[in-house]
Formats: sequence, C-alpha cells, structure tokens
Amino acid sequence: MHPVIPCLIILLTAGSSCQTVQKQDAEQGIYGKVLWVEGNQMPGPGHQLSPGEPVVRTILIYPLTKVSDTKGSAPLFKSVIHEPVSKVQSDKDGYFRISLPPGAYSVFVQEEEGLFANLFDGDNNIHPVVVKKGEMTQLEIKVNYMAAY
Repeated sequence: MHPVIPCLIILLTAGSSCQTVQKQDAEQGIYGKVLWVEGNQMPGPGHQLSPGEPVVRTILIYPLTKVSDTKGSAPLFKSVIHEPVSKVQSDKDGYFRISLPPGAYSVFVQEEEGLFANLFDGDNNIHPVVVKKGEMTQLEIKVNYMAAY
C-alpha cells in the first residue's frame, strides 16, 4: 500500500491530520508554564489555595549552576558567574518553549529584584533540568517569593 493512503484513510475517518516525524527531526528542550503565586498559601477552613496566575516572564537557561556559582541568596539571586546559554519569554498565558542541546541546565526567572529560583538538588545545583536527545522536558515554574506557606 502507498504510504500516503493510510494518512488519507485517517483524515477521512478521524478528521485529523497525519504527520510523519523523522527521528533526526526530533526537537529537544524545555517547555512549560510560569505562574505567579502570592499571599497566604496556608491550608485552612474556607481558604482556597491559589494554583497561581499565568505571567509573562523571561526564563534564563544557564549551564548547571551550583549555589556557590552565584551572588546573593535564594530565592532571588543577584547574579550567576556563568553566562546564560539561552533565554525565552513566556506568553500572556505563561507558556514557553525553548529548544536546547542535550545536557544539564539550571533554570532562573528574571524578576526586577533578581534571578528567581527556589528548587535545589542534593548537590546544591539550582533548579536542575536534564534535556535528553529527542525529548522535551516539561516544567511548571511557580514564582512564589511573595507567598507565605
């Protein structure tokens, strides 16, 4: 059977498109959503916790960075000794997507007061993310330095 015929059958029966993705065309990187969280986030009777509001922010991707490679302290660092590898801006719905080569990275969000990051691993790496060949890694970043837990 001709390779286009199954696509036509799917299009006619399911009403969807048919795409063939070659492995060498696979994209890898990071995608996700940035949310702003503030105020009282303590659970309690009659208190609804906020899942966060989508925000437009610049997300900075650095080589894997340890706390000792920064100035300032969490969650708002003053600077990082490395240069960012890349950066991307989230849209009005908080969504972002960035292509990156496979490797280990640290993710920061640019705030007026500094570089926000509040996740660490056991080796003191700041917001570590591993990008694997042909895979997109999903993140939800909650910018919550104005929240009380």
